[in-house]
Amino acid sequence: MAGKLSWRLKRIAYLLQRLRGSLALRGWRGTLARIRQEFQPPPARDGSLELIALDEPFAPFALPSAGQPVVSVVIPVHGKREYTVACLRSLARRGAGVPFEVIVVDDASPDDTVAVLGQIEGLRLLRNGENLGFVGSCNAGAAAAHGEFVVFLNNDTQVTADWIDALLRCFAERPGCGIAGSRLVYPDGRLQEAGALVFADGSAWNFGRFEPREAAPFRYRRRTDYVSGAALMIRRDTFERIGGFDTRYAPAYYEDADLAFAVRRLGLEVWYEPASTVIHCEGISAGTDLDAGMKRHQRPNQAVFADKWKVELERQPPPGTPLDRAVRWHRRGRVLVVDATLPDPTRDSGSLRLCEILRILDELGWSVAFHPDDGRADEAGIDRLGTLGCEVLANRDIGRLPDWLRRHGRELHAVMLCRHTVAGQYADLVRRLAPQARLLFDTVDLHFLREERAAALSGKLAMIQQAESSRRSELALIKQADVSLVVSRHEQALLKELLPRARVELLSNIHNVHGCSRPHGERRDLVFIGGFGHPPNSDAIRWIALEILPRMRESMPDLRLHVLGDVPDAVRHELNTPGLIFHGRVPDLAPWLDSCLASLAPLRFGAGVKGKINMAMSYGMPVIATSIAMEGMQLHDGLDVLVAERSEDFADAVHRLRADALLWQALSAHGMENVQQHFSPAAAAAALQRALS
Repeated sequence: MAGKLSWRLKRIAYLLQRLRGSLALRGWRGTLARIRQEFQPPPARDGSLELIALDEPFAPFALPSAGQPVVSVVIPVHGKREYTVACLRSLARRGAGVPFEVIVVDDASPDDTVAVLGQIEGLRLLRNGENLGFVGSCNAGAAAAHGEFVVFLNNDTQVTADWIDALLRCFAERPGCGIAGSRLVYPDGRLQEAGALVFADGSAWNFGRFEPREAAPFRYRRRTDYVSGAALMIRRDTFERIGGFDTRYAPAYYEDADLAFAVRRLGLEVWYEPASTVIHCEGISAGTDLDAGMKRHQRPNQAVFADKWKVELERQPPPGTPLDRAVRWHRRGRVLVVDATLPDPTRDSGSLRLCEILRILDELGWSVAFHPDDGRADEAGIDRLGTLGCEVLANRDIGRLPDWLRRHGRELHAVMLCRHTVAGQYADLVRRLAPQARLLFDTVDLHFLREERAAALSGKLAMIQQAESSRRSELALIKQADVSLVVSRHEQALLKELLPRARVELLSNIHNVHGCSRPHGERRDLVFIGGFGHPPNSDAIRWIALEILPRMRESMPDLRLHVLGDVPDAVRHELNTPGLIFHGRVPDLAPWLDSCLASLAPLRFGAGVKGKINMAMSYGMPVIATSIAMEGMQLHDGLDVLVAERSEDFADAVHRLRADALLWQALSAHGMENVQQHFSPAAAAAALQRALS
């Protein structure tokens, strides 16, 4: 009786402790929601996860076996053979895009684990002479690994498609990555962990527990304090350099947090990777008694951890820090970006530029959120921005943007509003609901300048009036903004003349130099990059079809021109011209930019700088362009571009490039130099630093 009373008192004390912690971290509203999550009947298993049944009859099967694996998957086991077999079956069925090996370390299992696993072809089965616990077994498995990367995986997990490849992409795309961890979900589909937090007293918190796994806050790649050892990837040489899991935490608890802090001491980072999903079949019923079972190691190991990392823990959030602050504790601040739609780099150069801006903001240390003004966000788009470290705020998740700003406006360091049609709606609202935030107006290009030129070409009164309206709107917004961003030096100079007191920064197109892969002699045909929906492009495509290409084919009848971008079927039929090939939007421009002779940019109006020119030059492809198309891009006729104003000029330029390999090579080299000097990520990062400082 006395023992039962003691247990009840301890349990009540622990529950009160959890309640106090939850109130501090979540507030009353979040705590009540969490209590509902805890006590409501658990949902049925999520069929979309395609779980393998634990009672599926065993039959021998094979695992991938690679002589030179890229990844070694290390699974420590102690009994629970049915979970281990299901885990291994999931590895066999889901596979990976790289060679991998699977190492199971049997930690003196009391059941028939060894006998059964010995029938699985390709499995490397190690046996501990005595029970070493999770820490010792993982270290033993890593010591036997052959892969460049080691993944520690619990035996009560099942993996999903692309889980290994997504972790590898995190390492490839984030050069400072030292550890990458999967998104852990319960069999019912709810989130178990989206990275974990550590507070200044050494206490830890699994971020996102019991939340919907597809909710926006858990869909983007993010630096975190540590990730669970249930699904954790690390380079083998990094693990060896650290000395493996610290054995003072044996048999378990805090070894994964300790490993993360050791990696961070090396100057590397720990990343949560939501594109890698692993189902953790247990844990939901692991118990709450800190004085029984494996849980009894949690308190003493927290004390060991707190003593070992006391200097580093001084930089962690104090206990009780609200979760939405703690998860961004090491970020410089929060930045909201709003544009008309979700950017898609395959659609237009403005999207490519914006995606690069979002990526650079994350690399500079900002916590970035993006809201599409149309409120819509497809799953692929959310994941695409998620890899850039950007949280997508779609209407289905947040309601309307004004409502979100009322809740979170005071958290913002800056708000970037893109295009005057978007900025005009929200600038006053941002000033009212986020008065401390720096207001950035990204013009993308000066709409009024493009519209004035289109109006001059057409002579239509309605277009002239529209251009004047856009001029008033954009100039008023530039006056209101703390900083305005333009893409060309020409526009920057124009605004200095019109609004000398406005702060205007140059943040142009952003491109990496891909390099020239094929010489002049192996190239033929021409290319035009751009969709028909953009008025300057539609005019250019009509000019190509009706005048430029027919003129060229008079003397070069074999010449073809490839249009890469969305063009309506009706327009394709209307502009059906010999040698003109419409490909629509393509996922990768490289096959054409690596094989064609030159890119055309026959634009007769427009503004800003032209992504079609940057993109071609980044692949070492010479460009033939009008003076309007090359405006503000620091390009010079005959040095890094050929200028053509009439259809016969374009034909003459193509003749020159066909005949003169040295000219082609010089234009190729100078074009790449131009991109590197004026349109690099480094130049964009410097502009963003100035705008946000």
